[in-house]
Amino acid sequence: MPSPSPDAPSPETRKTADALWAAEQSGTPCPPVRDHLPAGDLSAAYAVQRANVDRRLAQGRRLVGRKIGLTSPAVQRQLGVDQPDFGALLSDMAVPDGGTVPRGRLLQPKIEAEVALVLASDLPHAETTLADVLRAVDFALPALEIVDSRIANWDISLVDTVADNASSGLFVLGGTPVPLTSVDLRAVRMTLTRDGEEVSQGTGADCLGSPLNAAMWLASTLAAMGNPLRAGDVVLTGALGPMTAALPGSRFEAAISGLGSVRVGFAPPAPDRKEEHQ
Repeated sequence: MPSPSPDAPSPETRKTADALWAAEQSGTPCPPVRDHLPAGDLSAAYAVQRANVDRRLAQGRRLVGRKIGLTSPAVQRQLGVDQPDFGALLSDMAVPDGGTVPRGRLLQPKIEAEVALVLASDLPHAETTLADVLRAVDFALPALEIVDSRIANWDISLVDTVADNASSGLFVLGGTPVPLTSVDLRAVRMTLTRDGEEVSQGTGADCLGSPLNAAMWLASTLAAMGNPLRAGDVVLTGALGPMTAALPGSRFEAAISGLGSVRVGFAPPAPDRKEEHQ
């Protein structure tokens, strides 16, 4: 039997990726996967992430960008971690502004408001500077990230969330591009409402000091891994405030000063079968 290629997932990686994949396909979250991987080994966790991203790409999905997770101190406290991570954004994860997420599309969704950046040029350098990011960004947009976990009860460590594509679910982009010359991303203020009631707030400075700092971290990290950000990529730069549960039947709107607003709804719960036949 020939040896596996250097890029082929190890049996350990494949087994862990299969567990997360099965959870998503069945709609039943799985136990934490951290015990399947070397303790604290982020390279092993990213290998699991890549295995499932590759599986999706093989099915015809398209890589459209990256998300940065765990940039807000508030969110880090919620999840008990102390550094950012990243995941892949695929074409079938995009929801139109004002759209509705179908019932059963996600397992245990939560939602957070972010600044999205769309790139006009590549960011190929492992030591990306702020000037590199400023030159590369085409425009900014308000965004909602609908995070999800294939792991039961959100019982996650950093290794778990990295393996699980940084707990990615879906994302929504606002529709009015804003050039960076027109907005100070560090100073923007965000308010997230659910059915008109405020559930989260924050500022650009709550995202690693600035969403641009988060983008700089991501660009450097990906370039060092040999898979840099490319022109056209969407970058979700990270939460500006605490995430909140996405309840069935609710509608959310994020308003970010200088960038506008973005909205999404969630389908109501399934009607009771007894009521259906009355």
